[in-house]
Amino acid sequence: QLQLVESGGGLVQPGGSLRLSCAASGFSLDTYAIGWFRQVPGKEREGVSCISFVSSTNYADSVKGRFTISRDNAKNTVYLQMNSLKPEDTAVYYCGADRKLLGRCVLSAQAQDYWGQGTQVTVSS
Repeated sequence: QLQLVESGGGLVQPGGSLRLSCAASGFSLDTYAIGWFRQVPGKEREGVSCISFVSSTNYADSVKGRFTISRDNAKNTVYLQMNSLKPEDTAVYYCGADRKLLGRCVLSAQAQDYWGQGTQVTVSS
């Protein structure tokens, strides 16, 4: 059974922080690129950040300097630390796994082979 399970979402004030977790089971995520994506109703799923199997990272311009992606191979988990949150960050956040062994990860929903079920992040006063 290959699964990705997101956790850590919730309601936070603008300027606040959250840390999302993506826990993998059924495979070792250090052989995959893992990406964080977000989606709001009526819009396409957009890439937020990703980390390759060699730990190269990529960020959407909208989150650079605010979000940090990291991986803990011992825990088979990828994290997304989100700081200075804005209302426009409100979305369902998904992690995806890309089994292609690329040196740089791709912020493309179409490139993902597996998805978690998502965790809601709401940034509001």
